[in-house]
Amino acid sequence: MRFNLLLTFSLVILSFSTAFCQESASPLQKIQVDVVYLSSNLLEGREAGKPGGELAAKYIATRFEEIGLEPKGLGGSWFHPFDFQFNATPHSTTGGEPRIGKNVVGYLDNGASNTVVIGAHYDHLGYGMPGTSLHVGDPAVHNGADDNASGVSSLLFIASYLKNSNLKNNNYLFLAFSAEELGLVGSKKFVENPSFDLGNVNYMLNMDMVGRLNEEKVLAINGAGTSPTWKDELAKIAVGGIKIKTTDSGVGPSDHTSFYLRDMPVLHFFTGQHTDYHKPSDDSELVNYQGIYDVSMFIATLIQDLNDDGKLVFTKTKDESKQGASFKVTLGVMPDYVFDGEGMRIDAVMDDKPAKKAGLENGDIVLQIGDVQVKTIYDYMDGLAKFKKGDKAIVKVKRKDAVIEKEVEF
Repeated sequence: MRFNLLLTFSLVILSFSTAFCQESASPLQKIQVDVVYLSSNLLEGREAGKPGGELAAKYIATRFEEIGLEPKGLGGSWFHPFDFQFNATPHSTTGGEPRIGKNVVGYLDNGASNTVVIGAHYDHLGYGMPGTSLHVGDPAVHNGADDNASGVSSLLFIASYLKNSNLKNNNYLFLAFSAEELGLVGSKKFVENPSFDLGNVNYMLNMDMVGRLNEEKVLAINGAGTSPTWKDELAKIAVGGIKIKTTDSGVGPSDHTSFYLRDMPVLHFFTGQHTDYHKPSDDSELVNYQGIYDVSMFIATLIQDLNDDGKLVFTKTKDESKQGASFKVTLGVMPDYVFDGEGMRIDAVMDDKPAKKAGLENGDIVLQIGDVQVKTIYDYMDGLAKFKKGDKAIVKVKRKDAVIEKEVEF
């Protein structure tokens, strides 16, 4: 009964939203409508296999249809359903609750030989999943405006852009994935049982957390080593003052990995982590909507520049996600993954952790831990690996124009 009421109310909002998008909205306004709806409390955190996730899937399918895409799911529908086991205990390999997830699949057929896959996951954490949510306290809706309503809004923008373009040398497959937060389940299920011939895929682009472009306008692009084409093409693009920071590896904690492991060139676009990551506070009012538009136009420009280039060459890469030594202690900070200077900039200092107790602050740039010089985030990890609980170390940081030292006890 409750889900029927939610569905009815949702359909009223959806009809208003799509009518608004069709008749009068600018592209930027459409991005806002998509993010605000998908990250509303109505959808209860879009948990995979739950009613809120179902509402999100229906919304995306309706938007695909409004844009003018063709359904390309199983059986000619918009959906690519899959069975999975939900385990409330993280990393459990037995038991679990049987659920059904749904990827949403739209297609733009230009009669071309190759197809570009463009994806973003739409699921999030519901009321908070153990081992995944960083929220401390009673269960609360995790709306996931940046993670990843932002990526879905970018997906929809790019779909509309390409539908109305003359870029006809590729077909385009648009995928909204479910159950990414549970271990890339939706994208893995898609490549295992595709509703489309993956042998025709040219390359895959993935937008995951593109809603917090910072004042420096740094866009992280992962997977730049998966084709020799990527770096030269990315360096040519000038959109919205965006600066790029690339990494090579095709393996990472998002859905592009599933396609890279099938020998496809991939890119993952990401505007950085923040203190609201995997918390109920990741809400729509904190999103940089102009930033989503600029990132989306950056991606659209890349697609345009590659229109006449044929099928890209695939290159295997070193798995950077496994670089860095293992460590038994934490400094208690959130690294700024889009920082492109020397050192490791602190995006956020966590309460009651060693960094906080030592007097480190948001924005400090870690230059040295003990005797380890820190030039990259991997140096930072190597530095931590030298210590165990109870050890003390001098941490040298740059704060504005000054270099200071703090003693940290792990």
